[in-house]
Amino acid sequence: MSLSYYPQAFKIFKRKRCKDISPTTFFILLFGGVIWLIYGIANQLFVIAISFSIGIIGVLLVLIGYFLYH
Repeated sequence: MSLSYYPQAFKIFKRKRCKDISPTTFFILLFGGVIWLIYGIANQLFVIAISFSIGIIGVLLVLIGYFLYH
């Protein structure tokens, strides 16, 4: 699931537009990812921390693309 945001980010940056993207959804996903990242670090569960770090980067790329091309 952590890699699922990258195709969307790639599409946004390739086409330089972000029609029908809901930033609210991605902010919620970002919030959830950060919570899981904190949980993983706090409990030394580095598999969780690494996988959610990858997801957070993907969500941030989508949000950056949204704000650049909206």
